[in-house]
Amino acid sequence: MSHPERDTRQSIVDTAERFFKDIGYQKTTVADIAKSLRMSPANVYRFFDSKKSINEAVLARYKGEVEQALAAIAAEPRSAASRLRDMLIASYRINEARYGAQQRMHEMVCAAMEESWDAILGHIERFDALLRGVVADGVVSGEFPGIDPVTATRCVRMAMIRFHHPLLMAQCEQIPGPTAEEMVDFILAGLRGQAASGLTAAR
Repeated sequence: MSHPERDTRQSIVDTAERFFKDIGYQKTTVADIAKSLRMSPANVYRFFDSKKSINEAVLARYKGEVEQALAAIAAEPRSAASRLRDMLIASYRINEARYGAQQRMHEMVCAAMEESWDAILGHIERFDALLRGVVADGVVSGEFPGIDPVTATRCVRMAMIRFHHPLLMAQCEQIPGPTAEEMVDFILAGLRGQAASGLTAAR
């Protein structure tokens, strides 16, 4: 069944993504996108009210891919620790592949942080929810004894931010520090041993 409007929106997002990668977010105009698609700018504006909205759609696709990958791992029938490890490493590898060698994509991220912070917060909330479910499983199974899943999840996210934030990944590349795998090992050791009393669940 054909969905012309959905297909057109998809084409606009695909084209915008290509321009963002090739010449950067700042240099890309709605007119560039329209010309590439043999459309008028006014026609593009029928589907997106601004370049900001197009950028949000590109980022939503990226974040959706990460969230789907993490949700699939979270649903697997195995230990919480092994799932959490794979989720954190998967998020790192997906972002590294997407942003690591794509300096122009950093413009898109910066623009989103300045113009579309609510969309970024929405992804953080969904990311936390996926991690929190696995951490809670670990509490129930005894792998992560006596911790508060909400606080622990926030600490895990902050501990991994250098490996998940596109800009920090690039900026911290030359700074001596642990690998992503070493950081995950450290996090899991803390969750297993209640390394910080602030993670302890209220009794």
